[in-house]
Amino acid sequence: MRMCKRNYYSNLIERNKSNIKGIWNVLNTIIKKRCDGINHPDYFVSNNSDIYDRQLTVEHFNEFFVGVGPKFADKINSDVDSESNGYGDGDGVADSLLLEEVTQKDILEIVRACKTKFSLDGDDIDMFLVKQTIDCIVEPLTYICNLSFKTGIFPNKMKVAKVVPLYKSGNRHQFTNYRPVSLLPQFSKILEKIYNDKLEKFVEKNGILLDSQYGFRSGRSTAQALMELVEDISTSLDQKKYVLGIFIDLKKAFDTVDHKILLSKMEKYGIRETALNWLKSYLSNRAQYVQLGYHKSSCLEVHCGVPQGSVLGPKLFLLYINDIYTTSKLFKFIMFADDTNILCSAEDIQQLILKVQNELSELKNWFDKNKLSLNVSKTKFMLFGNKRSSKEIYLTVNEIAIERVYEIKFLGILIDHKLCWKPYIQYVCSKLARSIGIINKTRYSLPQKALHTLYCTMILPYLSYCVEVWGNTYKSNLLKICVLQKRVVRIIINSGYRDHTTPLFYNSRLLKFFDLIQFKTVLVPYRAMMGVLPGNLQRMFKTHEEGYELRGVKNFIFPLHQTTMKSMCICVWYQTVEQT
Repeated sequence: MRMCKRNYYSNLIERNKSNIKGIWNVLNTIIKKRCDGINHPDYFVSNNSDIYDRQLTVEHFNEFFVGVGPKFADKINSDVDSESNGYGDGDGVADSLLLEEVTQKDILEIVRACKTKFSLDGDDIDMFLVKQTIDCIVEPLTYICNLSFKTGIFPNKMKVAKVVPLYKSGNRHQFTNYRPVSLLPQFSKILEKIYNDKLEKFVEKNGILLDSQYGFRSGRSTAQALMELVEDISTSLDQKKYVLGIFIDLKKAFDTVDHKILLSKMEKYGIRETALNWLKSYLSNRAQYVQLGYHKSSCLEVHCGVPQGSVLGPKLFLLYINDIYTTSKLFKFIMFADDTNILCSAEDIQQLILKVQNELSELKNWFDKNKLSLNVSKTKFMLFGNKRSSKEIYLTVNEIAIERVYEIKFLGILIDHKLCWKPYIQYVCSKLARSIGIINKTRYSLPQKALHTLYCTMILPYLSYCVEVWGNTYKSNLLKICVLQKRVVRIIINSGYRDHTTPLFYNSRLLKFFDLIQFKTVLVPYRAMMGVLPGNLQRMFKTHEEGYELRGVKNFIFPLHQTTMKSMCICVWYQTVEQT
C-alpha cells in the first residue's frame, strides 16, 4: 500500500511539475491540509448597501473594472497639453513597419510554441483544443490573418474579453480588493502574436527602445536590470559621490494609457499607414464582460488602456513610456515595464537634493501629459551608502512628501541602502524554511524522484533568482542559506542529520549554493564575450584595444576600485571566481 501510494503521488507530481498550482493541490492532499479553492462571498458591498444577487454582482464588477482607467485619468491635471509631448522632442523614425504576408508554416510554429493552457475564453475554447485542431484550420486561419493585415482591420469578434475577478487581499466583500483576469479569444492571441513579432523585430532593428528598459524584451531579464542598478550605484559610491534612488509607483499604469497619445507616438516610431490603421482598429471598440460561475454581465466598451491579458499590450506600453528620458538629462532611468527606478548622483548632498527636486517637477509634468497617475504615497526614495548627512533630506511632489526608506522591494528583491543584502537573505531563509517543512512532511509519501522535483519547484527558484547580483557578498551572510540547502538535500536522500553532503549533491545532480553563485556569475562575462548582453551592460566589460593579436588581447580589463561594495559587483567579482 505504501508503494502504491508513493507511485500515485509521484505520478501526480510528475504530471504537474510545470504547474505550480497543480503541485500545491497535490501537496495539500498529502499533508492533509484543507483547500477549499477560490470561493467568492455570498454578498458584496457597494455604496454602503449589500448585494446578494449574483447577476447584479457581475454587473457591478464589470462597471468597476471598466471605470478604473478613466477614473484615474480624469483626476490628472487636464490643463496640461498632451499633444506637446512627442517622441524625443520631435525626432522620429524614418523607416516604416511593413506587414508582410503570413504563411501556414508561421501559424503552425506560433501555435505550437504557445503554452498549453486549459483556461476557457468567451467562446469556451482553450489553447489545448486549438493545438489539437490547428492542422485542420490552419488554411482558413492564415487567410483571415493575411486579410486582416492587408485591410488594416482587426476582427470585432476577437475584441471581446471574458474577465474573471481574482481576490487579492483585504475585505473579500469589497470590489476594490479584486483584480481582473482577462481571457481574450484564443485566435486573437495568435493574430496578436504575429503582429507583435513583426513589431519587435522592427523596434530592435531601429533601436527605438531605451537600453535601460528590460521588461517584455527577448534576451533581457530582471537580473540584468538589477545588475545595472547595482553597478551604477557602486560606481558612484566608489567615486565618493552621494547616490539618490527614487522608486516610482504608478496607479493602474496599463489601464490609463490614452489611445490618442499612443497612436501619435506610434506614428513617430514608424508605425504608419496600414500598420497604424490595424493598430487603431485593434484598440477601438473593445468590450469586456465579467463572469462568475454561470452568471455573465452585459458587455461594456473599454475606452482607454492597453488590453489586459493580451500579447501586444505590454509592447505597446513600453513604446508609450519610452520617451520618459526626455524629461531629464540628470536622471538615470532603469525600468522593467512600469517598475521604474531613477538614479542621480553628486558630490554635494544639498546640490543633489535641489537638482532632484527640480527634475521631479518636470517628471510629474510628463506623467500628467501622458495621462499616467503617479502614486506619491507608494513612491519612495533611498540614499545609498554609509555617508551621513548633517541635515534631514526631504523630497516632495506637488507639495506631498516622498517617504525615505532604508530597504525596498524592487523586481522581487529587497534592496537595502548599504547593498549588503542582509534583509533579502533573511527573506530567502524564511521562504526556504517554510518549503523545507512542507517537503519534510511529504518525505514518507513520495519517492526520491518526486522529492527532487519538489526541490526544483520550491527551493531552487529562491536560490537562483538574481543570485548573480545578491549572492556576491560576504560568505558569512550566506551560510544560513547553505545550511538550509544541506538540510533539504539530506531529507530528499533520506540520510543522517550529520552525513557529509558532498556525495549527496553529486548523486542528486544538484549544485551547492556557492557553486550555483559561481555558475550564474561566470555566465554574465561569457555572454559579454559573445556580445549578447544589453548595451548598458555590454559597455561594462571592456577589452584591451591593441593593434596586434597578442596573448590576452581579448581578455576583459580588470576595473580599478576603492571600496568593498564595488569589489563585489559582477564586473569585478567574476575575476575572483575565475581565479578560484
